[in-house]
Amino acid sequence: MTLREAIVMGAARLEGQNATRDARLLLLHTAGLPRTILFTDPERILREEEQAAFGAAISRRASGEPIQYITGQQEFYGLRMKVSPAVLIPRPETELLVEAVLARLPFECAVRILDVGTGSGAIAIALMHKLPMASVTAIDLSEAALTVARENAQTHGVAERARFLKSDLLKSLAGEQFDVVVSNPPYVPESDRESLEEQVREFEPEMALFAGADGLDVYRRLIPEAWAALKPGGLLAVEFGFGQREALTALLGAWDGVGFLDDLQGIPRVVVASRRDELALEETSWL
Repeated sequence: MTLREAIVMGAARLEGQNATRDARLLLLHTAGLPRTILFTDPERILREEEQAAFGAAISRRASGEPIQYITGQQEFYGLRMKVSPAVLIPRPETELLVEAVLARLPFECAVRILDVGTGSGAIAIALMHKLPMASVTAIDLSEAALTVARENAQTHGVAERARFLKSDLLKSLAGEQFDVVVSNPPYVPESDRESLEEQVREFEPEMALFAGADGLDVYRRLIPEAWAALKPGGLLAVEFGFGQREALTALLGAWDGVGFLDDLQGIPRVVVASRRDELALEETSWL
């Protein structure tokens, strides 16, 4: 079987809008080939073991498994992150959360950042990659997720500035103070479970997706805990879901500088706010 024939076969098994793209990606991944070979040598014959690996990957994708879990990677903010079924697959819209924090911090700023619910560590690592003097404490309730995050930090050369801890929100950090708290927490209402894409609902970790009847359970705990953990004038930045802007506005009623950012579809996606303290705001000129 040639590379060209394999892609046609794989796409036929997958069907759907992205079938050819997925077949191509899985072929290159399982055979360990560069993308250029599809143009320079499409008639290359696959070895028996390559065909077997490709067929197994196509079967997994045909069952609905996300392609990122099959390849074990996903790009986020220009960085290739390892992913596994233990972590939520980083989404492009979450890059807006990283940009929201970066827009409020100078390049050379020795800030302490707390990433709540770090998952793969994508947000924490992207921030450290752009802020060479920043240090990050990244917490998650899943030890398996923390293992993935630690490996990503090591891969991208920021492990020496990162601390990964198992914690139910901020419970394990009593008394610690941070300049920034950032989070992409679970925010999908339980009532929306059946409306999610099958590959999300059936394969991604529930604890990283769902947050009670209205999707706000985590925010009700996170926002007051973040207030306690932030230095006066410190920055909070969180991602949230469709239709939750009004509720977040109410939950952040005691905070200063509350502002919302829309994603590329014009949907409110990120909110930023400062812990109210006028004296600290005067002293902390970078916020």
